[in-house]
Amino acid sequence: MRRSGSLARQVLFAGRAGRRGDGNIAGATSLVVPPAETDVRSGRVRLPRLRMRRRDGLSRDVVAVAPVSPAMPASAPALAEEEQSLSIPLLPGERTVARRIRFALVNACTISSLMLGLSAIFIAINHGDVRAAAGLLIACVVFDGLDGFLARRLGVASPFGAQMDSLADMCSFGLAAPVVVYAWLNGSAPSLVLVPACALVAACAAIRLARFNVSPKDGRFFCGVPTTMCAAVLALGTLIAPEMPPVVRVAGVALLGLAMVSSFPYAKLARLAKLPPWLLVLPVIGALVDYRITFVAVVLAYLVSGPVLWLRQRTQPA
Repeated sequence: MRRSGSLARQVLFAGRAGRRGDGNIAGATSLVVPPAETDVRSGRVRLPRLRMRRRDGLSRDVVAVAPVSPAMPASAPALAEEEQSLSIPLLPGERTVARRIRFALVNACTISSLMLGLSAIFIAINHGDVRAAAGLLIACVVFDGLDGFLARRLGVASPFGAQMDSLADMCSFGLAAPVVVYAWLNGSAPSLVLVPACALVAACAAIRLARFNVSPKDGRFFCGVPTTMCAAVLALGTLIAPEMPPVVRVAGVALLGLAMVSSFPYAKLARLAKLPPWLLVLPVIGALVDYRITFVAVVLAYLVSGPVLWLRQRTQPA
């Protein structure tokens, strides 16, 4: 605005000088405004340069640099600087060859989990071997835990790795797990209840992963059952095949899906390892007696622990 104001004052001054000067006064000036030019290739309008022409043949520029309209696109160097500022490195920090190799190793574990999830879907649909597909889901759980452990241990944790992990979890646990369960229970359970239950697991897994990415992290508890644990339970349930009616199995699948999006606090595995030793020995003894009943009892106890902890936190005095 200041530049345009000074330009207007100079033009006004030149007009007055032209009116005061006449043909008898040497050195009288006049304002010459050349027409605007349009660049055919770029379509940009080039603003004319105003010049003051004197009667004695001399001339000088009124404005050395024409004002730039904010509607005009920025120059090429400015666009290059803007693009450079918008580019975010996948691996923040020092970019050495050793760190890049460690970063590639961690992401290879994430991609391996994704590929194993896809293989579980193909095997369950095309070959009908649900036990092999369930075994691939267990391998997905192993690789999912391995990439996070290696990222923290090797010092290459990054936002890119966190987003890659969420996308791989959605494929392996949000899609592959319900597909394997559907292939397992298809034919024994009614499709009217089986299809919505499997679809509910996929939808709840997507909501759970999106909420996890934008929520603050708690080092002690999960907010809802994590997708990794839900997929592990579904895969183990497919392998163990506990003796219960198919409708009850479908109800258990739907219950796991709803537990993922609940707000109940569930203890992490590191916190469960601090339980009294006698309490950890009970599942081992139960597995030796009847591993199917023990599996169902352990899963139910973990699902019930969330509401119990929530009630305990609500009743404790502030």
